[in-house]
Amino acid sequence: MANFHRVVAGIAIAIIAVVAIGLALIVMPGAEPNAALHLANDYGGVVPAGAMLRVPVTGVYPGGRPAGLNPDMKNPLANDPDAAQRGMKDFNTFNCVGCHADNGGGGMGPSLSDNIWIYRSSPGNIYMTIVQGRAYGMPAFGAMLPDRTVWELVSYIQSISEKPGPHFGRTTSLSPPLPDHEQVPANAVQTSSPWNYIEPLPPRGGKPGTK
Repeated sequence: MANFHRVVAGIAIAIIAVVAIGLALIVMPGAEPNAALHLANDYGGVVPAGAMLRVPVTGVYPGGRPAGLNPDMKNPLANDPDAAQRGMKDFNTFNCVGCHADNGGGGMGPSLSDNIWIYRSSPGNIYMTIVQGRAYGMPAFGAMLPDRTVWELVSYIQSISEKPGPHFGRTTSLSPPLPDHEQVPANAVQTSSPWNYIEPLPPRGGKPGTK
């Protein structure tokens, strides 16, 4: 009888152990075990993850002060002279041109070669847009792009996102005169500084190079 009780007790302990292990492995649907620890250990970015979480998308702050936030995070590749050039190649390699067009001129996705921003223009905001994605079609590339590649893309976007010079003007209808020059088309020159390449604007209805 004593042996029987010991066997029953052993079986009960084994069942309890199995149930305890099972409960310990239960995670939320779609998550992987120890997801937070996994992300913390695998994130090898040049900017700490905690610092990235302090980059606000909004420009509205309680009391008008962004206390504890970092709205003006710097690009860690800002002093790398070749970062924008590498970012231009990344832009094509990962088919950013499919939505934003060559030289970031704008297509299905908004133009990146101007100074108009939807989700703010700091390097941190551009980084988070690429990594997290945004509403209305911007994919989240954080799961597939290395951190350095994302910052190279940020460098490239920063290099092309400049306010056009005064010779471009701003045409709002057909009545005002057209500006004297236009940006060289993307199929003619691929560069990380497209605003540096301009050409005389052809007469209305004419072709480039005509007078």
